[in-house]
Amino acid sequence: MNLLFIGDIVGEPGRAIVAQAVRGLIVEERLDLVIANAENAAGGSGLTPELYRDITAAGVDAITLGDHLYRRKQIYKILEAKENIVRPVNLPCEAIGRRWAVVKARNGVAVGVCCALGQLFMKPVDTPWRAMDDALAHMPSDVKVRLVDFHAEATSEMQIMGRYLDGRVSAVVGTHTHVATADEQVLPGGTAFQCDVGMTGPHESIIGRRIDRVLQTTLTGLPSPFDVATENVRLNGAIIDVDPDSGRAVSIRRLSVDEERAAQLAKDYPAP
Repeated sequence: MNLLFIGDIVGEPGRAIVAQAVRGLIVEERLDLVIANAENAAGGSGLTPELYRDITAAGVDAITLGDHLYRRKQIYKILEAKENIVRPVNLPCEAIGRRWAVVKARNGVAVGVCCALGQLFMKPVDTPWRAMDDALAHMPSDVKVRLVDFHAEATSEMQIMGRYLDGRVSAVVGTHTHVATADEQVLPGGTAFQCDVGMTGPHESIIGRRIDRVLQTTLTGLPSPFDVATENVRLNGAIIDVDPDSGRAVSIRRLSVDEERAAQLAKDYPAP
């Protein structure tokens, strides 16, 4: 079975290319499930109920989040009520949201989804290793296909998580840096891994923000709004082929869809 994991959706440009491209990708790539990190979908930081509905209506089956998940208070009710959106497992027990989710793929296979925050160069959080152990232990044992989004800053820590979970989950894919890495591989235990699958949003930017604003603040120290950029929009992610019986990954490959291809996908496979 084929799973698509879409990297950080940034602002309106990221949402727009998801809406254009995902339905066509489902057909062309024979995708059984689409998962996306949407923690930056609302103006570059956070998620709202309206945008949650827009993203899922575009064909995304499950949503993971990261360190900006609570930036928009409106999302609290969605986190409490919906079964296809998860918050990081290593937030405090009292945190709002589900620690893991099980969603049914188009081929009928149940897929477990969870995410965790890294600790290096990030705000203080509990250890992701033991929190991930606990979440996986509580996930139904008959759910063989399991995907983990590790939202972290350091590639070394991302690699540690991949090795730590190798053989226990189908895939560990990274988000947060907004820069795709070229290290996609299937680890010895059968876990697909990539340090960071990249950003879905404007690439004529500095990690999604307007170049002029970021440069001005960096060079002068004067604050300025880091507005989301608009040019060279791409959908970045990874397609993972998994054996549904064993949960072991067969392959992983990077995916990058530019605006031209997204427009063609929208034309070939219009929304109903």
